[in-house]
Formats: sequence, structure tokens, C-alpha cells
Amino acid sequence: MEPVYYELKHVCKQTGARYGILHTPHGDFETPIFMPVGTKATVKTLIPSEIKEVSDGLILGNTYHLWLQPGDEVVKEFGGIRGFMKWDGALLTDCGGFQVFSLSDIRKITEEGVMFRHYKSGEKLFLSPEKSIEIQNNLGADIIMAFDECPPFDSSYEYMKESVDRTIRWAKRSKDAHKNPDTQALFGIVQGGGNKDLRLHCIEELSKIDFPGYSIGGLSVGESKEDMYEMLEYLKDVMPKNKPRYLMGVGSPDDLIMGSINGIDMFDCVLPTRNARHGTAFTSYGKVQVKNQKFVHMKEPLDPKCNCNVCKTYSAGYLNHLIKSEEILGMRLITYHNLYFLKNLMHDIREAIKNDRLLDFKNEFFKNFGYTK
Repeated sequence: MEPVYYELKHVCKQTGARYGILHTPHGDFETPIFMPVGTKATVKTLIPSEIKEVSDGLILGNTYHLWLQPGDEVVKEFGGIRGFMKWDGALLTDCGGFQVFSLSDIRKITEEGVMFRHYKSGEKLFLSPEKSIEIQNNLGADIIMAFDECPPFDSSYEYMKESVDRTIRWAKRSKDAHKNPDTQALFGIVQGGGNKDLRLHCIEELSKIDFPGYSIGGLSVGESKEDMYEMLEYLKDVMPKNKPRYLMGVGSPDDLIMGSINGIDMFDCVLPTRNARHGTAFTSYGKVQVKNQKFVHMKEPLDPKCNCNVCKTYSAGYLNHLIKSEEILGMRLITYHNLYFLKNLMHDIREAIKNDRLLDFKNEFFKNFGYTK
């Protein structure tokens, strides 16, 4: 049996959304699930015991950043990311491709891989499918990603076709290079931009290689939400039914709900933690800027309906003061709150799926959050 496998438990009669269990070597997780991002072996500002409180126990590490600092060989010496950061939950690593391809002015793509320059030192570096998998084997996550190219959503059809075919070839090379298939599950990444025929082609070819799970890349990269949702609606019916589906880099509340409606099982994004460091919080009544004047004298919690330790302990006025003063504690507390909010949202989404009412839940949430007037 694969080290990671998916068990479909219920399909929402209203929407076709999936409720299931993701089984991993370090825990079984109800899906749909949101995974906080621990880019450099840290979910920024939080310690592992806090991460446990605001997540379902599955988080991400970033291959590109950990390769550059401190180096994957160093992380391996400490027992992989888990031993390095003292995290006893489950882990997923990306392939490093997105960061490389976002550096479009300092990299060159060939069939072998990508030559690029270190974003600080300017040193020449080379990342290939084989190198990406070697790094991820050293980092030791439960779930790892095949190396792919993530072209701009609006790339020409000709370039997108060339890129998808290269991603398929790289996926095969990634699987061939994988040294730990009994302990680390390798997911293929579906690319194709806004072209349904290329997406289908990519899925069909990746399915022949046979991965234990499939990620959807190349969305939430600047296209409209309508374009993203249209593609997810299409993919819902053509992705393998018995394998987990992971939508990469998506984490706003509306996208988590719409993604779930369209059959996604796993999500990750830096949005809740990045927003928090800039003083933006998710609440039951919408997204708020904590430093706004209306919170200065507020003795009540930031979100009276939230049961997280921050809202149970601190006033909105105190959080306002911390954020205005650029105190690190303010960033920590809003980070904690935002991740707790999304953890609770995913719980509510799963309950709505099990009760065949996810569309009703979506309409209620959108109205309360301010997405619809």
C-alpha cells in the first residue's frame, strides 16, 4: 500500500464536494483540509505547540528555500524537517519549481532543468527533476511533489503545450529518481493554464505514470477568480476519483469554499500568515485591518464569535495597539487567530458536506463575510 492514500467517505448531494480521509505515515486527516505554510521550517512567528492548536496537523515546507538555507543535507542531519523544527505532525514539501519560475528574469529553462541565480548572492544554481527529488528525499516530508514548470496563465497555446509536455516528462523523471517511495508519497502536478484540453492531456499522461495523488498547479497566479473556478469545475469531473486532489497556493476563505465545492481535498497558502504580519485579520463579519481607528477603544475581542485563545484573552484595542506599534507579539497573535479561523472554516465545510448543504453554507458565509451584499 502507498504511504499516503485517500479514502472517499461522502459526496455532498448539493454540490458534489468530497469529504474523505487522507491517510499518511504521521496521521490521518479529514478532508477538505487547509495546510499552513512553514516555508523555512517554521510557520512564521509560531512554535510547534501553537501550530498544533491552529492546524489539523499537516503543514508545508518549501524545497527551494530550505535548499538554499541551510541546505537539505544539513536538514537531513537533524532528521529531516520534522526533527529540525521539532514537529511531530505530517509534512508536505513543494518541488521548488514555483519559486524558480517566478524568478523569470534570472533563469533559463532547458529540457534538463532550470539554470538560475541565487536571489541574494547571484550564484549560479541548477534545479532538475532529479535534484528536486533528492532535496525532498533529504527533507523527509510525507508528501512530496514532482518537478514541474509553472508558466504564466496567459501563455500562448503553443508555449503552454510545450510546457505541459515537458512537465509530463519531468514527472516521469521525478518518479524514477524517487528513493523513498515506501515512506514518501510523490504527487504529480497538473498544468495547462486556462486550456481544458491541455489540462485533460496532462491528467491522462500523469495517470499513466500513476501517482498516489495529484496537485493542480498554475492557478491563483494572476488570473480572475472566475477563470480559476471555471477550470476547477472542469477538473472536478476529469481528475482521478480515488486519489487526493491538492490545489496549490490557494487560501482565501471564498477560494477554500469554492475549491471544496469543486472537489478539492487539500489547500495551502501563505495568505493567512502574510496578511497577519500586515495587520489584516479574518473574522466572522469579514476581513478587517486591525490598526483601524474603530478598534482603538474596543474592549471586546476582535471577533466575538471566535473561540481561539487570542479572542478569548485579548481585546481588539490591545491588538490594535500592538499592530500600530509594529510589535512582534501583534503579528504572532493575528497569525494564530487567522490560522485558527481557517481551521474552523474547514471544519464547517466538512460538516456541511456531510450534511449535504455546502451550497447553503457557502451562501450564508459569503453574506456574513461581506462577499455578497
